[in-house]
Amino acid sequence: MVEYGGGISHGPAGQVAGAGGPQVGQSADFFGSFGHTISDTANTILAQPPEVLVAAFFVILLGLVVLRRAL
Repeated sequence: MVEYGGGISHGPAGQVAGAGGPQVGQSADFFGSFGHTISDTANTILAQPPEVLVAAFFVILLGLVVLRRAL
């Protein structure tokens, strides 16, 4: 039925046209993007030059010292 347009809803165009998402009777994966967020964060940090990583380390260390003094 592809020649009559029946295949368009099952191909890439059907996916782009809003056919995705949880349907009735399917469970939604609310934490599905959590792993992607962690992965993207790790990739962003690892892509930084060494000078930025060292500076960030000292800023975090200084923040922990200030937090310790405040408590």
